Amino acid sequence: MSNAANSLLVTSNRGITLVKEFEGLETTAYPDPGNPSTGEPWTIGYGHTRGVRKGDTCTEDQATEWLRGDLKTAEGAVKHLVDVPLTQGQFDALASFVFNCGAGAFGNSTLLRLLNGGDVSGAADQFSRWNKGASGPLPGLVRRRAAERALFLEAAQ
Repeated sequence: MSNAANSLLVTSNRGITLVKEFEGLETTAYPDPGNPSTGEPWTIGYGHTRGVRKGDTCTEDQATEWLRGDLKTAEGAVKHLVDVPLTQGQFDALASFVFNCGAGAFGNSTLLRLLNGGDVSGAADQFSRWNKGASGPLPGLVRRRAAERALFLEAAQ
């Protein structure tokens, strides 16, 4: 059962800045490198894929608008899955995490189990476990998880 207090939270400007930093801005659509035959899904802005086609372009303002919309899915997952009250920083860190890893991964994670069990420190230590690609740890994910963990813990103090 989700916590009612969390239902009022949305990703703050600080959280959005964190996601932007690690997603990076691309104003021209680019293909998924993992799908060389079709390029699907094409991506633009800050990781936006819905309805994107080859040749699409956007402004930074449009990319930010799409990001705010795309974050609603991650926010919804956090609100639905977390049973304990969250601070704004914890919510922002988790929204960034879910935006990157997906709601399914979060829903089945030890991070969520520990958090819902009241072990904030243990949950925070789980962020660093989510830093790998097919060939091992990725520097960008190592940095992102460290930033998410720091925001998560900073807000908990």
